[in-house]
Amino acid sequence: MTGIISKLRTELENAGAISFARFMEVALYSPGEGYYERELEIGRRGDFFTSVSVGTLFGELLAFQFAEWLEERGTQNAERGKVNLQILEAGAHDGQLASDILSWLKKFRPEIFEHLDYCILEPSLRRKNWQSKTLAEFADNISWRADWSDFPRSAFRVPRFTIVFCNELLDALPAHRFGWEANSKSWFEWGVGFDGTNFYWKRLPEKSRPAILAPALPPELIEVLPDQFTTEVCPAATGWWTEAANFLQEGKLVAIDYGLLAEEFFVPERSAGTLRAFSRHHGNNDLLARPGEQDLTAHVNFSALKNAGESAGLKTDALISQTKFLTTIAEKTWAMPQLFEEWNSARRKQFQTLTHPEHLGRPFRVLVQSR
Repeated sequence: MTGIISKLRTELENAGAISFARFMEVALYSPGEGYYERELEIGRRGDFFTSVSVGTLFGELLAFQFAEWLEERGTQNAERGKVNLQILEAGAHDGQLASDILSWLKKFRPEIFEHLDYCILEPSLRRKNWQSKTLAEFADNISWRADWSDFPRSAFRVPRFTIVFCNELLDALPAHRFGWEANSKSWFEWGVGFDGTNFYWKRLPEKSRPAILAPALPPELIEVLPDQFTTEVCPAATGWWTEAANFLQEGKLVAIDYGLLAEEFFVPERSAGTLRAFSRHHGNNDLLARPGEQDLTAHVNFSALKNAGESAGLKTDALISQTKFLTTIAEKTWAMPQLFEEWNSARRKQFQTLTHPEHLGRPFRVLVQSR
């Protein structure tokens, strides 16, 4: 029996049932044992591809766009070499994306690189150690914080142009799973139980969850939504986005992730929800199998993020596909070849993978908000 199974079993023996969000949290993030605490091999020989594993182009295109934003506002406030520009990345995993971004900035925009603090928001000591090794050559530019509370309060008071971004972070935050009961026209929450041998789905009692978690539906959908329709809600994602928005005094807040608009969750092809387990590039619906040994992910509700940011005073600049976002940046690089690596055949192949609808272009969306 693995440590994760033992931990879950103990919780279930005490509580009888837990939310799927709690199950997901333990399976993915349990210190020293969770799926993301393992030294994952991402890419062809791992469980999944990411935009970063395609090659360096993704990070270089982001760096080009970040430099444009930093130059527009940040460098106006440069004072005697004082660090006044900041990029803050959350969900940096092994640090490879940060390395790709910093390498490009150092080579093509040294005047920005010189004044830059690249901060990584990382609660895991194990992942921080991986990142430290990957980013050793950039040690003078890198800092770490465990979470938002780890920033000195002065960081919330002194305006500094900051780009806060996350790539494939929010889809892996713990999500609650709900089922629809057509007779009562109400939601119930699917929790997890344990029968002594296996984990199984178990309805949670109404009193065990705040009603605010249940998805809100327009009246016309309430009348036609089929019985047992399943969907997810991720308060952890909207909570994280709200904290990031409140932290941002001046700058940009960016999310790149699998995701949908709110109304796109309620279509026939998503009657089983968007939660999936991934292992060796194969998705499956056996979400409760082998906790800690397979990835768990749910599509991000970009409408919820957009509303959370705007409620915190941010302005929405863009909510677009990764295809459109990266193509717009690429077009700028084609007009300024002196500020970018040559677009050889290998880089064109990377670009196709990042933007083609049959690869990573269609499922990924980009939300950009600003203050």
